[in-house]
Amino acid sequence: MSELDEAWAVALREAEQKARLTGRRDVAEYLSLKNSNDLLRQAGIDWLLSSFTIHAGEANRNGASLQIATLPGHRFKVANSTMVGKLLTLTSGVRTLYVEAGWPRVPRDGIVRGGGLACANIRHLGIKAVSDELRLLKSNNGSPTWSIISARHRHSLLEADVREHIRILIDRK
Repeated sequence: MSELDEAWAVALREAEQKARLTGRRDVAEYLSLKNSNDLLRQAGIDWLLSSFTIHAGEANRNGASLQIATLPGHRFKVANSTMVGKLLTLTSGVRTLYVEAGWPRVPRDGIVRGGGLACANIRHLGIKAVSDELRLLKSNNGSPTWSIISARHRHSLLEADVREHIRILIDRK
């Protein structure tokens, strides 16, 4: 978490506490929900990027020679909305896999459709047919779960899906 994100979280907690003390229960409940959702968003994004990083490291230990880079503060479009988050880039020779994940931060950024908490894209440079669009949803037990919503298939993202994207990147069957 960046210093700005930490400062923002502290400011939200203070605003929530102030709202409770002044009897603004509606504002306090909204801020509590926002803080809770932001924690779920961050946990979901951390899991997604960590999963790809771990599997890329495993591929490197097996001789893949993947280059790994991350970029915080990354902005990307999903439909008419702008997501703000992180970008993980995995490169193998001329092949590149981009994993970008984030959520709208301010009202002008737009929304996450379908009741989602965040969005992500898994994009293979030059191989659009195997790329996936993801939406982070809150599961029945309250934990975050990534759902693949691309045309090829619709299901929860599994470790097997992550491994398959890495396999496509390094072109191993």
